[in-house]
Amino acid sequence: MSFVHTLESLPTTDSAPLIGFRRLLSPIGQDALEKRARQSAELTRQHYGRTIRLFAPLYLSNECVNNCSYCGFSRDNPILRVTLNVDQVVTEAQHLASLGFRSILLVAGEHPRFVSDGYLLEVINAIKDFIPSIAIEVAPMETMEYQSMVNAGCEGLAVYQETYDRDTYAKLHTAGPKKDFNWRLECPERAYKAGFRRIGLGALFGLHADWRIEAERLASHLAYLRKKCWKATYTISFPRIRPAAGDFQPLSEFTDADFLQLVCAFRLSFPDVGIVLSTRESESFRDGIAHLGITSMSAGSHTEPGGYTGTGEDSLHLTIKGKRIELNESEFSAGQKPCATEQFGIADKRTPGEVASSLASNGLEPVWKDWDGVILGNSPVTGPQSVPVHP
Repeated sequence: MSFVHTLESLPTTDSAPLIGFRRLLSPIGQDALEKRARQSAELTRQHYGRTIRLFAPLYLSNECVNNCSYCGFSRDNPILRVTLNVDQVVTEAQHLASLGFRSILLVAGEHPRFVSDGYLLEVINAIKDFIPSIAIEVAPMETMEYQSMVNAGCEGLAVYQETYDRDTYAKLHTAGPKKDFNWRLECPERAYKAGFRRIGLGALFGLHADWRIEAERLASHLAYLRKKCWKATYTISFPRIRPAAGDFQPLSEFTDADFLQLVCAFRLSFPDVGIVLSTRESESFRDGIAHLGITSMSAGSHTEPGGYTGTGEDSLHLTIKGKRIELNESEFSAGQKPCATEQFGIADKRTPGEVASSLASNGLEPVWKDWDGVILGNSPVTGPQSVPVHP
């Protein structure tokens, strides 16, 4: 029994807190939305204080075997690709640590030849002494593969279903193992069995014709996991489509007001669940919504391998029909320096220090580190719980 069976019966499911969640998604006027936002902010302060956890994504590889219509890494896109070796990953991670980060999300395209459990294990072991909070967002794996990473010190996993609508999912995922809807849907349960203490869920808004239906299914997944896999903590995210290679256009509108209403709905229905806000969103929107329910934010993000330091540029190549094609330097303008292609363009391009300073000026406390292996007695102390805001 898994969430696959629950999803199939959702039209007739009336379990709490989903009844109340549905009501919170009903169309709402501006005055009512502002009142709800104040309630969301108050509830967030009760459970999280004024802290905002800061993290950075570190992209390992943009190689991929899947064709996903909305993704810049899709295998048929003629993009510049690279997979960082372990030393190059360390270079990127050390740079992020120098900026204050102690929480990193390792991200990669889905290609088992380049990103396997063995490769990830090497990476985790190479950076865990100076990055105490490591999470992964990679291709779904078996429980035993996850267990080795948990044992090495990886404490979090993020896996987004993209869309919970089977028909839409099938149309958007046309080739590769990601076509298997159920395999991806059951991934958080395998991760829980492996021992991950923090699991991140989400959907990519703009893929389904009705954002409210997508949100209800996401909430159902969260409610199911909190009941069946109750020893883990959970975060939720609502990424919106951004410009990327392939020029995919959103299939539906999901406005700023819709986004705020959704944040409030999750906060009021799940008071102790973390809500993540990425650099997909604009600077002004992130500043405006940060105190209304958000608990975690990325900052200064790059969505291409080697994006922080330029490492890996000497291994850039094309991959066409599964074959590596070396670059012809004559194809580039004089003085032009090629770099790996990003998964999507970010909107908030401020430095981590600027983001932290903005949060502080709005009465929030940026927290660069909220976890250390020393808590479990299996790791040396790696530093203070927070880092001063950068000038």
